[in-house]
Amino acid sequence: MSAPQVPDRRSRRSRSALEAALLELIAERDLGQISVSDLTKRADVNRSTFYEHYTDVHDLAAAACTDMFDELVAAAHVLLPNEDPAPIDALARIFVHVAEHARLYGALLAGSARVINHLHQRLAIAIHVHLTGTGAPTHADDPAEIPHDPAAALLAGALLGTVMDWLRRGCPGKPEGLAAEIWPHLVAAGSVGR
Repeated sequence: MSAPQVPDRRSRRSRSALEAALLELIAERDLGQISVSDLTKRADVNRSTFYEHYTDVHDLAAAACTDMFDELVAAAHVLLPNEDPAPIDALARIFVHVAEHARLYGALLAGSARVINHLHQRLAIAIHVHLTGTGAPTHADDPAEIPHDPAAALLAGALLGTVMDWLRRGCPGKPEGLAAEIWPHLVAAGSVGR
């Protein structure tokens, strides 16, 4: 079996330009009103280049959303089970990030099972790493898969459900307040069976 191919620089640049164009356009109008033509003009790439990377606008949006979220989680500090530095701040950063891209996350989490599944999986992996501790300073080297971990799955579902509800309600309040409010519940749920 051959190693996975790493996209060349031109391909990465095209994908990055298309994702940036999507983020600009989503600030101006709903996802359903954005066409491939709008994206290629804004990104200054050919239509054929778009279709080399994505099947449609929703495919691009799902990729942009999951890539952004993966980058956020990868850069996050790994909190160890007994560690006390501001886990609420780390949790609040997730809500800040989601609020900054609320239109994109809202559009995709309202109707993309692929995005919901990816975000749940990524959160469950990060939570599993938090609960088991790996010694790594960030989540950049998290495994692609984890063993069956019902507690991590439960906590990931609770956090993702909170994000989705918060988006549906227009992101009321401050991310820090929301993080502080749900943190005790996450801690309680995470301690069950551990």
